Amino acid sequence: MSHVLFPVILSGGAGTRLWPVSRELHPKQFLPLVDEHTLLQATVRRLAPLDGARAPIVVCNEAHRFMVAEQLKAVDVTPSAVLLEPAGRSTAPAIAAAALQALALGDGREDPILLVLPADHVIRDQSQFARAVGAAVREAARGHLVTFGVPPTYPETGYGYIKTAAPTGVSEGGRRVARFVEKPDAADAARYVEEGGYYWNSGMFVFRAARYLSELGTRAPAVRQAATRAYRKAAAHAGFRWLDAEAFSHCPAISVDHAVMEHTSDAVTIPLEAGWSDVGSWAALADLGETDADGNAVRGQAVLEGVRDTYVHGGGRLVAALGVSGLVIVDTPDAVLVARRDAARDTGKVVARLRSQGREEHRAHRKVHRPWGSFDSVHGGGGFKVKHIVVQPGQSLSLQSHEHRAEHWIVVRGTATVTRGDESFTLKQDQSTYIPRGTKHRLANPGAGPLELVEVQTGGYLEEDDIVRYEDVYGRADPREREGEG
Repeated sequence: MSHVLFPVILSGGAGTRLWPVSRELHPKQFLPLVDEHTLLQATVRRLAPLDGARAPIVVCNEAHRFMVAEQLKAVDVTPSAVLLEPAGRSTAPAIAAAALQALALGDGREDPILLVLPADHVIRDQSQFARAVGAAVREAARGHLVTFGVPPTYPETGYGYIKTAAPTGVSEGGRRVARFVEKPDAADAARYVEEGGYYWNSGMFVFRAARYLSELGTRAPAVRQAATRAYRKAAAHAGFRWLDAEAFSHCPAISVDHAVMEHTSDAVTIPLEAGWSDVGSWAALADLGETDADGNAVRGQAVLEGVRDTYVHGGGRLVAALGVSGLVIVDTPDAVLVARRDAARDTGKVVARLRSQGREEHRAHRKVHRPWGSFDSVHGGGGFKVKHIVVQPGQSLSLQSHEHRAEHWIVVRGTATVTRGDESFTLKQDQSTYIPRGTKHRLANPGAGPLELVEVQTGGYLEEDDIVRYEDVYGRADPREREGEG
């Protein structure tokens, strides 16, 4: 029997353990870390063979909405809905909002089944994944709340574990959950692997929407109440559904494991042997890459001499290493990470230090993506900043003004349509213009190819929040909009 299956993609993570490539405004799920597709794109692409699967419901941070829309469009996926969280509250509230959305989209005759997937996991064997999902759906149809357990291949201390009990008799491999185990120390992890019957907790789930909400109402009623209010008061705007910020702020921050799975009497595990990884650290990402005879894995350009068991993630520059072993080396335009491979899981501590110091390297890359294109802050100093701006064909920035800065634009490729005050004119390659402080202005690309220009800002305050929007084709004039440039 075919069931209505709504994949739910949770895309709210910050990915701090993959800093400096993963940043708050551009976290790991939006990056092509393994192949040409981003982790989000790979997640939605593996849904295609699943029997009865509808278009996915995506839950993400407000600030990431345009990246979600753009990346799904690039792989020809139109989501059933995109729910926007005003703040991170972990997985239990996010899944509750998605469950309400699935019930609203259903035909009302059947409680739809949710397949809950983080957007930032890697699964190598798609056919095994599909078989495991089929087994999980059969369990969920009987009212079970299902998690996928990954057979441990070594005593990992960075994952939670699941201790299994008797078979369910519903699907091959399905077993009742005896208990969930928090991340163990090395001795306990080794014991779990030796004893057997323990699985890594993958963080992926299958259950009926109303069944989950019922359990949530029993086990964590404050979560259900706040998430329900936030969903029912949500505003549809610019193709997204904005969960109500005030209601959502009262929602406890709690994972689905702690809120429901650890307490329900109907938790079931399906084994998943499909080459799974949560890409939770640079060491985990290194294990996914091909290695040379000395155990080195390289992404980007690198020259290695006398180097062993080292992972190099290069940016645009050449990375050279001599006579080192067991390292992770990550190069980006504004930050470089060098760490022992066994310490690379702790990059979140660096991010916390940067945040406490008021630095920006934890939050955004030097190159920042916007729905119309991107800008790269290539240089800056006292009273000036230089940017390389790329506007995609047919796109335009908002009609805006700046209180504290003036701007000089020089076109280096393509054609620009410029609005400045009451006038509108065209600039071609090697032509330039000046936008005085306080003047309403807009930049647009009417051409068939990218528009590139150099922008020189001058003034006493050059931060991205010095912007007043008057009109915007992307709906960013909404009062909740907090983005800067463009």
